Amino acid sequence: MRAPSLLDHVMPVVAGAHVTQAVWLQDTVAFALGDGAVLVVSDEEAKRVEAHPDAGILVGASDGRRLVTGGDDGRVVAISGRGEVIEVASVKNGAWIDALALHADGGIAYAAGRNVVARDAKGREKTFAAPSTARGLAFAPKGYRLAVAHYNGATLWYPNLETAPDFVEWKGSHIDVTWSPDGRFVVTTMQENSLHGWRLQPDRGHMRMSGYPAKVRSVSWSGDGDWLATSGAEAAIVWPFDSKEGPTGKAPRECGVRPARVSRVSFHPKALVLAIGYEDGCILLVRFADASELLVRRAVKDSAISALAWDGRGNRLAFGCADGQAGILNLPA
Repeated sequence: MRAPSLLDHVMPVVAGAHVTQAVWLQDTVAFALGDGAVLVVSDEEAKRVEAHPDAGILVGASDGRRLVTGGDDGRVVAISGRGEVIEVASVKNGAWIDALALHADGGIAYAAGRNVVARDAKGREKTFAAPSTARGLAFAPKGYRLAVAHYNGATLWYPNLETAPDFVEWKGSHIDVTWSPDGRFVVTTMQENSLHGWRLQPDRGHMRMSGYPAKVRSVSWSGDGDWLATSGAEAAIVWPFDSKEGPTGKAPRECGVRPARVSRVSFHPKALVLAIGYEDGCILLVRFADASELLVRRAVKDSAISALAWDGRGNRLAFGCADGQAGILNLPA
């Protein structure tokens, strides 16, 4: 019996280079490419814009209105849904942009080496020197507070307040950082094939999430904030955050078990449905209620999934691959 699939509902897209990120800008999808360009795809056309000529895109972030990218040319640029490119910032000596984050009100933060710059929506700019190279940045869901991941922990910083930054410690190399949607938890991915979390309320407790066979490169929160999905194993590992203790003492769920490592995860914005991309190029949708699976893309040699993104309504899923292939799934009504 043929497994249920959505293969016939996928529109292929030729990106032409390694896709480092995919984001939706309302009804337009922007694919950030490893060769420094951004491919902007709408219903009418596909437009290639040179965001970082003669450079590569290292990091990107989106607030739904623009895609902001940082490159190995030391520049931070914003790309609109119409393909307009505006330089936001540049760092001296062409230092690489290692991390980026956008605030919902239009603020931006970026890091080059240890130096972190935060610019709020009014243009006020503050700087902070992290204890070591700043590897990950994330704004809190409420308020103007920035989490900075670095060696031996993370720093929680209010750029526009004179209070000292708050350091939360855990030995090891912390790579990326995310806040839970309710702001109660901060979680980092680590070089040591694990996650580490801190309960900010009420007790500053630690949460160690380990046992991965590979580094966690992709995380995604469910729309209700109760689950955190992660890559790094031959299934999506999904941790429960639906209690005040978070995942402490609880086992994670495993979704989409296959003989290939998960490379990207993305929760549907409104339903408990998880999109899972694998290193062998396969994509599955998994529904939490009954663990049912739908095939979006079959495995393709040398075409690892490198980007996944739902649009705001959850009607379309964009994906990009390491070999320059891409596509858009349009869910049937």
